[in-house]
Amino acid sequence: MHEKTVEAYILSLEPWQAEIARKLRALIKEAAPEASESIKWAQPVYELEGPFAYIKAFKNAVNFGFWRGAELEDPQGVLQGTGEKMRHLKLGKADPVDAKLLARFVHQAVELNRQKGDPTRGG
Repeated sequence: MHEKTVEAYILSLEPWQAEIARKLRALIKEAAPEASESIKWAQPVYELEGPFAYIKAFKNAVNFGFWRGAELEDPQGVLQGTGEKMRHLKLGKADPVDAKLLARFVHQAVELNRQKGDPTRGG
């Protein structure tokens, strides 16, 4: 997939994936209105002082990922991943989108970028 816009990316998805992606997109825009949105690495990426979140559709889930996910407070243990920095949440067809929880992750991710700089540049 080489869509040039996030809207084109979302339109290319299965209806249930598109619905989740639209909810996540709206949530990010509300929680971090100053963030930029673009297609990078073939997926929607959200940036503020570097990338902080992404949306990536897979066959059975839509991942909502965070560059500094390993540093996010996750008391419910919903974030997955074993890498040094990144973590993601998998949302399947029937999974609810917990807007409050995800907005907290977005706020934390943005704040970490503000404190530490661009995570892709060693910050």
